[in-house]
Amino acid sequence: MRGATHARRAACAAAAALVATACGGGDSGGVGGAVLSSSWGDPQNPLEPANTNEVQGGKVLDMIFRGLKRYDPETGEAEDMLAEKIETSDSRNFTITVKDGWTFSNGEAVTAKSFVDAWNYGASLKNNQKNAYFFGYIEGYDKVHPEDGGKQSADTLSGLKVTGDRTFTVRLAQKFSSFPDTLGYNAFAPLPRAFFDDHDAWVRKPIGNGPYTVESYTKGSQMSLRAWDTYPGEDKARNGGVDLKVYTDNNTAYTDLMAGNLDLADDIPASQLRNVRSDLGDRYISNPAGIIQTLAFPFYDKAWNKPGMEKVRTGLSRAINREQITDTIFQKTRTPATDWTSPVLGEDGGYKAGLCGDACAYDPAAARKLIEEGGGLPGGQLKITYNADTGSHREWVDAVCNSINNALGQDRACVGNPIGTFADFRNRMSDEKMPGPFRAGWQMDYPLIQNFVQPLYYTGASSNDGKWTNKEFDRLVDEANAETDRVAAVQKFQQAEEVLRDNMGAIPLWYQNGSAGYSERLSDVKLNPFSVPVYAQIKVS
Repeated sequence: MRGATHARRAACAAAAALVATACGGGDSGGVGGAVLSSSWGDPQNPLEPANTNEVQGGKVLDMIFRGLKRYDPETGEAEDMLAEKIETSDSRNFTITVKDGWTFSNGEAVTAKSFVDAWNYGASLKNNQKNAYFFGYIEGYDKVHPEDGGKQSADTLSGLKVTGDRTFTVRLAQKFSSFPDTLGYNAFAPLPRAFFDDHDAWVRKPIGNGPYTVESYTKGSQMSLRAWDTYPGEDKARNGGVDLKVYTDNNTAYTDLMAGNLDLADDIPASQLRNVRSDLGDRYISNPAGIIQTLAFPFYDKAWNKPGMEKVRTGLSRAINREQITDTIFQKTRTPATDWTSPVLGEDGGYKAGLCGDACAYDPAAARKLIEEGGGLPGGQLKITYNADTGSHREWVDAVCNSINNALGQDRACVGNPIGTFADFRNRMSDEKMPGPFRAGWQMDYPLIQNFVQPLYYTGASSNDGKWTNKEFDRLVDEANAETDRVAAVQKFQQAEEVLRDNMGAIPLWYQNGSAGYSERLSDVKLNPFSVPVYAQIKVS
């Protein structure tokens, strides 16, 4: 999931216009009791499951939807949720049985058709969903979502068939042994008929099947969610609801938390890391999360994609003093990255410390030599683009530029290029208008090495925002997906990472901890391995 920016601003004044809202979130809710308030940022797009691939929208989808699988909030392991069973004998053909008794919050039953219709909608080219790529494994995707401007020749995926009220089959275009473990990702959520019958009304007030329902949303101000009293799942909300308040500056969110005007801030700004433990004590959380920060490159710009530029990109990597930056800017809440995944995967899951080798080792002399051999910086200057609506990105981008400038012995070799909001930043990225490297944080969608590798760097992948392409890399990813042996699959993915390293398709910077601070009103506050608060478990006194 494209990454972990928390676009926010204080919204207490505007919140007064919303139903049952207090600035600190103290009103009573449904079956779970009182409502809590939490910092948030407006999502880039309406909350369609197949069109949300960034963190803020993903938070809401996690609250209002449940899919076939759910990732354990402690371990990240994919566990059956609405799936009664998922069967296969060849890792290509799957029979899925949906549990009985599940409904959407409007009373409609969740059936096999709820999933098949949602997946067909998400895959269809005419619906222009950002997560369409995740359905690319399913047979017939090339007909419903042709590449390179081709004409759509089918409305539904030939590999999906409803075989009963609670059963459907999936045929993939090739073997993909880990396919069931991907089905906890929000793109695969079911949708009610209301989504298709009155799409505009659904977008204004989404209807899902999770422990919360959307009560109201005012863009730029607040989204109010309330516990669904008759939610059929075992993970019922232990509070009355959550008011997600929009902040465009996480420093303001932190100030509101300290003033008692906010219950939960889940992105502690870098400027507060020196004093957060003394401010909050054990109400401060910092846990390793499945997040990596990288610098991506605009490979659609010939200046960054001509022969020899792999040396320049590698030289820039070697000019960045990751250890110093993570120690001083982030107070060791980040760890220098030495591969393109995350330590939360563990060695068996695909994390391999040191895979980047010398290419990620700080060495100013080697950096200067490589950049000179590669033809120098395009245009003579590096501009790192980032969204400026949080306090953290400016600080680390400035630190990275200082490190590069010191290594190259030039005061203005590298400068930051701030963009006002996350939404604008994402839009410029989608429109291929980046003037140079840009920040590219990645929060895992599901805890598989495949998710750190394929969506970001495979040709045409959904989150390959820099448009990097390499046939050898793609071949290794395809072979890894086809492996039924987990160990062999991981090894293939790591070989693909080595191709990424040798071409420096993106510069890995650091692995990130999830962080949060909360008020004395709350208890049982935890972050899952995705760094998202487990809202349903939180109790409010």
